[in-house]
Amino acid sequence: MSETLDLLVIGGGINGAGIARDAAGRGLSVELVEKDDLASHTSSASTKLVHGGLRYLEQFEFRLVGESLREREVLLANAPHIIWPLRFVLPHEPSMRPKWMLRAGLAVYDRLGGRKRLPGSRKVDLRIAPHRSILRNRLKTGFEYSDCWVEDSRLVVLTAMDAKLRGATVSTRTECTALDRHEDHWLATLRGPEGERVVAAKAVVNAAGPWVDKVAKAALGQGTPAHLRLVKGSHIIVPRAYPGEHAYIFQQDDKRIVFAIPYERDYTLIGTTDMLYDGDLDLVRITDEEREYLRAAATKYLKSGITEEDIVHTYAGVRPLYEDKAASNSTVTRDYVFEVEAKGGAPILSVYGGKITTYRKLAEHALEKLGKHLAIADEPWTAEAPLPGGDMADADFAKFLWDAGERHVWLPPEMLLRLGRAYGTRMDTVLRGASSLEEMGEHFGGDLYEEELKYLVAHEFAKSADDVLWRRSKLGMHLPAEAQQAVAAWFAKRG
Repeated sequence: MSETLDLLVIGGGINGAGIARDAAGRGLSVELVEKDDLASHTSSASTKLVHGGLRYLEQFEFRLVGESLREREVLLANAPHIIWPLRFVLPHEPSMRPKWMLRAGLAVYDRLGGRKRLPGSRKVDLRIAPHRSILRNRLKTGFEYSDCWVEDSRLVVLTAMDAKLRGATVSTRTECTALDRHEDHWLATLRGPEGERVVAAKAVVNAAGPWVDKVAKAALGQGTPAHLRLVKGSHIIVPRAYPGEHAYIFQQDDKRIVFAIPYERDYTLIGTTDMLYDGDLDLVRITDEEREYLRAAATKYLKSGITEEDIVHTYAGVRPLYEDKAASNSTVTRDYVFEVEAKGGAPILSVYGGKITTYRKLAEHALEKLGKHLAIADEPWTAEAPLPGGDMADADFAKFLWDAGERHVWLPPEMLLRLGRAYGTRMDTVLRGASSLEEMGEHFGGDLYEEELKYLVAHEFAKSADDVLWRRSKLGMHLPAEAQQAVAAWFAKRG
């Protein structure tokens, strides 16, 4: 057994990665363990927004919305390659929320978070282009505002990558199977590709997402199910349903909202649902009921309609929300709550709830809680620390991409944009001095070449074709089956 760690973080989703990164940057010895790949579950199954959560104002979640809007500005500055502005159009549906309520909510939204980089809200006439040809004729007026899009699973990977660069150990395909508590440390049994090992840690962070109760039970002999509500959110993906780079928000009769968002150039993403979940957490799937709900929700607003045959892909994830006894799954709080248990020996902190948008602040608050039990002297530091690839002058992605195109005139424009978005200023490391596509190694299809796979293995913890095609990218949406099989064969040859 090696030297005692300061912190063992269980769970390779956004919260675990964020806490590991923050702790490593403060000089703590940290290991992050994830039983599957990074962002394998909830953190890659979001609606992929960095946003304040306009609808949370209806639940009077002003603290959460304000913090989220402030964090939106921070994350946009620190990761401009994987996070970018997105304009949302909210049609006024006469049978739903009145205009005054929408206008008032957006006014609060514009002011609550100290907006700096994004334009404010405004009224929009839906009877003129482009909306006239997209939306149903009954819709006359709407409101437009800004939030941000995020490549959610890449945000997790880059956060974990930065944790490693700052000294943390990141162990994927490694499950914590037992936790043995002592007065001043934990002994954790970890099962990974090389077999079992035991590590000692002064404190444990339980950021296992939907498995948070299982880990708590392993650590304490009893879980904390009273604190947890598992809510499934599902999405459908269809061929591009309308032109333009704006998103829509569709109000529903059940008071929920459904987003329609441009996705991966050729598609539209539609979601999400809120369903109580009590099934196998490793086998989360969309139901026929959810498919129909989302299809009907979009068809109610879009002239083109959405048919069952239009659905080309789906995904679903389970949110580990803090149980606040809300009557509806859609109104249960999305805020985060910590449970710290230190009475019986070394401390363990369990994380409930949270949003991708607030993960950085969540990490700061987690370490503040642990600071009562561990020596954590350094001040918070992540607010002004770009994620890998995000260190662009003035967070100006357009200028960065122009300069990259001047350096690499041989790159096809679509490939330049994809690589720029994925890797930012680390794109040159991916290309490794290549001056032609032929120098990028084996061609797998589309714009995927071997040098990129080598980079993902060496720097981003990729170990399988799915890691590459569905989490570190969404190339699985674009490459034919034979190309995906070729990627799988490449990984198989590496053993």
